[in-house]
Amino acid sequence: MCAAGRRWGRRQRALLWAVLLAAWEAAWGQLRYSVPEEMPKGSFVGDVAKDLGLHLPKINDQGVRVVSEGKTQYFAVHGKTGHLVTAERIDREQLCERVQQCVLRCELIVEGEMKFYAIEVEMVDINDNAPSFQEAETELRMSETTAPGSRFPLPDAHDPDSGRNSLQSYELSGDEHFSLAVQAGPGGDQRPELVLAKALDREEAAFHELVLRASDGGDPARTGTARIRVTVLDANDNAPVFSQAEYTVRVPEDVPVGSVLVTVTATDGDEGLNGQVKYSFKKKKTSSQIFHLDSETGAITLGRSLDFEEGDVYELDLQAYDGGALYDTAKVVITVTDINDNPPEISLRSALSEISEDAPSGTVVALLYVQDRDSGANGEVRCSLDKDVPFRLQSSQGNYYSVVTARELDREQVSEYNVTVRAADGGSPSLQSSAVLALRVLDVNDNAPVFAEERYSARLVENNAAGALVLTVRATDADWGQNARVRYRLAEGRVRGAPLSSYVSVQAETGALYALRSLDYEQLRELQLCVRAEDGGSPALSSNVSVRLLIVDENDNAPQVLLLVLVRDHGRPALSATATLSVVLAESVAELLAELGSAAAEAAAPGEPAASLTRWLVLAVAAVSCLFVAFLLLLLALRLRRCHRRQLLPPDSGALRGVPVSHFVGIDGVRAFLQSYSHDVSLTADSRKSQLRFSAASCCDTLPARPPPDEPAPLLGDEDPT
Repeated sequence: MCAAGRRWGRRQRALLWAVLLAAWEAAWGQLRYSVPEEMPKGSFVGDVAKDLGLHLPKINDQGVRVVSEGKTQYFAVHGKTGHLVTAERIDREQLCERVQQCVLRCELIVEGEMKFYAIEVEMVDINDNAPSFQEAETELRMSETTAPGSRFPLPDAHDPDSGRNSLQSYELSGDEHFSLAVQAGPGGDQRPELVLAKALDREEAAFHELVLRASDGGDPARTGTARIRVTVLDANDNAPVFSQAEYTVRVPEDVPVGSVLVTVTATDGDEGLNGQVKYSFKKKKTSSQIFHLDSETGAITLGRSLDFEEGDVYELDLQAYDGGALYDTAKVVITVTDINDNPPEISLRSALSEISEDAPSGTVVALLYVQDRDSGANGEVRCSLDKDVPFRLQSSQGNYYSVVTARELDREQVSEYNVTVRAADGGSPSLQSSAVLALRVLDVNDNAPVFAEERYSARLVENNAAGALVLTVRATDADWGQNARVRYRLAEGRVRGAPLSSYVSVQAETGALYALRSLDYEQLRELQLCVRAEDGGSPALSSNVSVRLLIVDENDNAPQVLLLVLVRDHGRPALSATATLSVVLAESVAELLAELGSAAAEAAAPGEPAASLTRWLVLAVAAVSCLFVAFLLLLLALRLRRCHRRQLLPPDSGALRGVPVSHFVGIDGVRAFLQSYSHDVSLTADSRKSQLRFSAASCCDTLPARPPPDEPAPLLGDEDPT
């Protein structure tokens, strides 16, 4: 119970020292803890949340995890407490067999912040291993002539613990003929030797049984034992001798299996059985599984492939013994040289799968860890990205690299990136590896809709049906999703005092423009409007386009005569008078009289008898008709007279030469007479103004004077009197 209490107290002090050391190193960006080995899974290592200032909700939300360099993950972060705990039981001797100070390294990745923190955990040794001998029994053969004071090597004990818990001492018991001597080896290790203290006598004792005990410095101490059996032989006065005390050889790590690395030789001056030399490994440890020793020839061959990254130096202890049990020892040091047989390894610690196109330059999108297990120039790694991507590599602490944006992104140009990270070592030839980062660019509303045309125009025939399609405008938006959804609407405006929306409308989804009412060319000849296209972003972006709608006229109005004459003098002030002139067109006199009667009744002043007005109109029509008949008779008489004169005059008579034909009454004269009573009416539909122009020849009822011989006479009604 007391020993257990002391061990528990030592563990508590070690944990307290680890916490104080971690708090000091957290300020320098690196955490260091110490924990005893063989702790059960889930044991407390350190409070990383407190040491790094991380809040517990932040640990769960931002994805905090621990990554180790090797394949096995020895530590984890407790999600509820934020403590660094062991992920499994850790055996220091299994991990750090040849290392005095066993330190495990890992990184704490905070994915939400794209940060990492280096953590070192020193595995403190506990006395969980007793010294042990590779062979429980060892047999030595000695000649009875062996001089006292002779020394014989004994098997070494091995304790994988470190420090005071490792091997500390040897003890020998069992016989007065022998004593124990311990020599210090080149590396500080203890080498037990059996010393002959008293001469042997085979006839007295052919065998001697000894016990070799090895002890460590733990509390309590642990021990291991080996039995030594000494066989006394007849005399053999020459021991084998190696040609070298230490053999050194350098081999590349890719040397083929079965190759002879070195051959050791030893000679013995004796003859016969006592002169036959055989070779063996003094210690059958791990190296003996890699290398094979031919006991007859001394050739050391390679038993399995070498790997510089697993081991670069191997020390082999050999012994050569003859038939009389005399022997010699030698050491073989095999140095493995590195070749470039490991390509760089790229580990993706943390990465984004999507990024907004308005992310600022320098945004971290991935955190990489790059390493090469080779050494020297073969292990120097250079990383690079493709030149045509808007990203760059940024070196971080240790072997970490950050992939950051080099400039602003534009989703409308490139919506996805497959960023290839390449790593090449410094070997010759160089080995390379690559990793691909898939990154999708998220859209922001940075593009306004663009119309297909700069301006639109259309023609619409008047008297259209309400709801008629006029034209369709179209705009596109280079953005994506809701930001690219375009809706149309009319800009506010008024036409002839009424809202523009009462004349036309635009379909919000398709951009189709419809006329809401029947349009009249005589009222509206042209319609100018503005259509706005707006996307679905927040805030929304928009653009406008002008639309010109021309109303096409059709013949839907009959001509109208306005019935009004204005006479004005040139006095100052000018005086004027007006009179209403009614024009009645009829096919017969009866119809004419009926029309005049109705017109007169409509135009009569209130209180004036309609019969009086009718009477005057009838008289005027009768007078005009009489004049027309008289004129026709006159024209007929003139025509007959001309014909009569032609019959009296000879054909070649020049009496009428030079007289224009138009001076004779005929069909042309009748046409001229009719033209003298024709009138022209011109109307303008928009100004409501009219003109009534009488032919200038209507005031003449006689033939014109005879023109000069060289000037042709005008037709009746063609002259223009002033």
